[in-house]
Amino acid sequence: MKKITLPLNQEDIDALTAGESVLLTGTILTGRDCAHKRIFEMLDRGEKLPFPLAGETIYYAGPCPAPAGKVCGSCGPTTSARMDSFAPRLLDLGLKGMIGKGERSEEVCASIVKNRAVYFAAIGGAGALYGNAVKKSELVAFPDLLSEAVYRFEIENFPCIVAIDSRGGNIYKR
Repeated sequence: MKKITLPLNQEDIDALTAGESVLLTGTILTGRDCAHKRIFEMLDRGEKLPFPLAGETIYYAGPCPAPAGKVCGSCGPTTSARMDSFAPRLLDLGLKGMIGKGERSEEVCASIVKNRAVYFAAIGGAGALYGNAVKKSELVAFPDLLSEAVYRFEIENFPCIVAIDSRGGNIYKR
């Protein structure tokens, strides 16, 4: 299993191959449908985002409240296709990685290749495992969205599979 330190660098992205198992350690952002919609509204109005996108990895998840003694509650991936209408623009703005579950549209796949980015598949139903991999959690934007707000997570040994690599290799097309 390959260990990757986040934020992603281009050398690491280019060395990943669809189907590889990886453990991610470092920082990621979280964001689901409502957060993506809010990000787009801000961009359309020409407003500066409250967090940088360039070089970031976003996890399509909404964390549950943390139980006593934990940093994060259950935090499983949501269906990535729900963010497909947003992903190409965010990739063009410098987003380098996405984590979620399920296939992506042809437009997203082409944008991953164009922007030399990567899509990681997380395991559906493993929310407790992912919540335990979160070592620090910080609310960074849109607190009114509650669990769908944007958080910055510090993660350690977060297991994923390279689903779509920067050259277009795609586990869903095999």
